Amino acid sequence: MAWLLVVVAGILETGFAVCLKLSHGFTRLWPTVAFASFALASFGLLTLALRKLDVGPAYAVWTGIGAAGTALYGMVFLGDVVSTLKIVSISLVIIGVVGLQLSGSAH
Repeated sequence: MAWLLVVVAGILETGFAVCLKLSHGFTRLWPTVAFASFALASFGLLTLALRKLDVGPAYAVWTGIGAAGTALYGMVFLGDVVSTLKIVSISLVIIGVVGLQLSGSAH
């Protein structure tokens, strides 16, 4: 259950990163509100998960999901440049996230 919280928190991290860009430096109300909501939910779920998980693997999985998700979202929906090196690098992040999740231990 704790790992599920980390995965959802990582997906929400993607949401807050995208909304941060869309807020244009907190000058647009609704993307700013969405950013704050996603950030609070993401940090809240990560906090709950850390009650049961080691901080290193959990934090790395959280940030890995957020980084890979944000990069993919940017390429698909925001016109970010797509390259073979980016795709390979994102794949390596995902492989690392899976490895860390598998190595994490619950108390």
